[in-house]
Amino acid sequence: MRTMKFISAAFALLLGVTSCQQKQENPEAVIEQKVDALLSQMTLEEKLGQMNQISSYGNIDDMIALIKKGEIGSILNEVDPARINALQRAAVQESRLGIPLLIARDVIHGYKTIFPIPLGQAASFDPQVAEDGARVAAIEASSVGIRWTFAPMIDIARDPRWGRIAEGCGEDTYLTTVMGAAMVKGYQGDSLNDPTSIAACPKHFVGYGATEGGRDYNSTFIPERRLRNVYLPPFEAAAKAGAATFMTSFNDNDGVPSTGNTFILRDVLRGEWGFDGIVVTDWASAAEMMNHGFAADEKEVAQKAVNAGVDMEMVSYTFVKKLPELIKEGKVQEATIDNAVRNILRIKFRLGLFEQPYVDENKNVMYAPAHLEAARRAAVESAILLKNEEQTLPLGKAVKTVAIIGPMADAPYEQMGTWVFDGEKSHTVTPLAAIREQFGDKVQILYEPGLGYSRDRNTGGIAKAVSAASRADAVLVFVGEEAILSGEAHCLADLNLQGAQSELIEAIARTGKPLITVVMAGRPLTIGKEVELSDAVLYMFHPGTMGGPAVADLLWGKAVPSGKTPVTFPKMVGQIPVYYAHNNTGRPATKKETLLDDIQIEAGQTSLGCTSFYMDAGFDPLFPFGYGLSYTTFAYSNIKLSATDLKKDDVLTITFDLENTGSYEGTEVAQLYVQDKVGSVTRPVKELKRFARITLKPGEKKNVSFELPISELAFWNIDMQHTVEAGDFNLWVAPDSQSGTPITFKVTD
Repeated sequence: MRTMKFISAAFALLLGVTSCQQKQENPEAVIEQKVDALLSQMTLEEKLGQMNQISSYGNIDDMIALIKKGEIGSILNEVDPARINALQRAAVQESRLGIPLLIARDVIHGYKTIFPIPLGQAASFDPQVAEDGARVAAIEASSVGIRWTFAPMIDIARDPRWGRIAEGCGEDTYLTTVMGAAMVKGYQGDSLNDPTSIAACPKHFVGYGATEGGRDYNSTFIPERRLRNVYLPPFEAAAKAGAATFMTSFNDNDGVPSTGNTFILRDVLRGEWGFDGIVVTDWASAAEMMNHGFAADEKEVAQKAVNAGVDMEMVSYTFVKKLPELIKEGKVQEATIDNAVRNILRIKFRLGLFEQPYVDENKNVMYAPAHLEAARRAAVESAILLKNEEQTLPLGKAVKTVAIIGPMADAPYEQMGTWVFDGEKSHTVTPLAAIREQFGDKVQILYEPGLGYSRDRNTGGIAKAVSAASRADAVLVFVGEEAILSGEAHCLADLNLQGAQSELIEAIARTGKPLITVVMAGRPLTIGKEVELSDAVLYMFHPGTMGGPAVADLLWGKAVPSGKTPVTFPKMVGQIPVYYAHNNTGRPATKKETLLDDIQIEAGQTSLGCTSFYMDAGFDPLFPFGYGLSYTTFAYSNIKLSATDLKKDDVLTITFDLENTGSYEGTEVAQLYVQDKVGSVTRPVKELKRFARITLKPGEKKNVSFELPISELAFWNIDMQHTVEAGDFNLWVAPDSQSGTPITFKVTD
């Protein structure tokens, strides 16, 4: 039997590259030589095999038989290292050319150690949290043989009804760009050929977050200018960060499904950005072009997808079945197939799979202390303090008895959130468990869940919860969403708390005891009534394995909240879409409009002012983008610009003083927003351009600076050119998207 460490001598001769040559040449040039040498030896069937990705199934012998014939290039959803080694052995040692498999898995916000969902990580406004989460996930997943993940999801999502908003970084282009690039770096490490690195796959390319009605798999209509200004920048940044692969999307945009969209795949991704990695379909999204009415049959599916620029097909098998016939008919050129296979082989070489296709089956890196600590820090930083009347939090020494109530207080599976195929609830530390461990000897804990789960409508347990609350000095109510209520295909038309959770909060509020509501959910919920009833509200997008210790730290002041909303919270579903970077309209709201209950009987038709608002909801959201409180307070002052008249190639420096004016050490996320006041096309009222986390002790003041190249004010203008237009700009330095006083500067040609 050939060795497990090295490619065969025959294959080394096939490549025709000596070790001496490798030392003298650029590593990428060497890889290209290897790719071309291998490709020249492949039959059409072997090429199409590389373009075929299957999902693992029970009978490993059947898969091995296909692998030996060179009919499979990638396998997803196999997590047993022994089986993965067996499959790789068949590919490397028993197939004609010895091409290793690329093993893939949806590792979205952790493999075993589960971090907060990506929307929660975005709430930290800390790219290090995103990078660390991806790095831990890569270390754990790669240890069993997984070398490819379908993450990060960097769709801009402005509709919380869409279940997959949980999987992304929210509504803002800049925040998503920064966090997405950090995730790519975390997954792929310093080098793809490091055995702990896994190939990232930014998805869904492109526009999936704009699905009509917030309904999964639905259509989008995004004009090219909006596509380029809002939805494409995070993907371009991911490509520049070295993302090894891209995934097409389920949606059609303006009638063209992503998987058959030549403009985005060939013109933009390959042509404009120079991407040379793998483009893979989403699960069966190639075949689903028949449902779209974009392809009549499997043959047309394969033709349109490959000609558009897809390299690998996930699970729908139209490539292997139909491409031979299409090539014979001249409808697909074999050169197109060669380019696709070249892209696939290139990534396999970059990952070092030819040299190291196997894993140590006895290695265990799961739940390492450093991993758990990183997950705990991420959960702390992602928590958002939405309300804190009369400094209800943190809980002090006067609190001797605490009632812990609600269906999310001790729900280890649910707090992990969506996309946790490999997470284990036995390793999840819940708020109840963490509070008992950290404070059980200091305070009396009364636990009465009141409800069995988030959708529970049985109110029989509420009376016991009220009784516990009435005997406590403070009440912690943990509510929100079960994990199944967000994620792919888990969309909602109603964003109120499910089941009898609102009734539970109302009943507890009537006791008059200090009420702290902790929400664990996969999306923003319409919780205006519950916020009003509560003395304090802490919002945590499903916080993962270490969510319990994190919330315990926050409630008792061992940590201070610093998270900010990565997406706007609507008052009610009817406001959606509601996001901060909207256009102004010709009749913007004055925020002094008369609301429904204040309208006089037989009021005149024009008496309400004729502005853009809802009579029942007004104009403002429940909470704006970038909003979040602290246990301390911060003051912004002395905001200065390095210049107020700038050229297009200048760099603007903004300095300001930030002071901690409260009594706790805390971290503020300072945010820089800019508005292009007049453009050749309408520009948003403001856009986030920079942010920074600044930690200050009580009374401490720091001078902080942002550097903003004027080139970053470019947009796709009326002539579809990406350019900075001369004119007047407004600038804000503020704690959120609705605060601050504008400062004006000018850009000249």
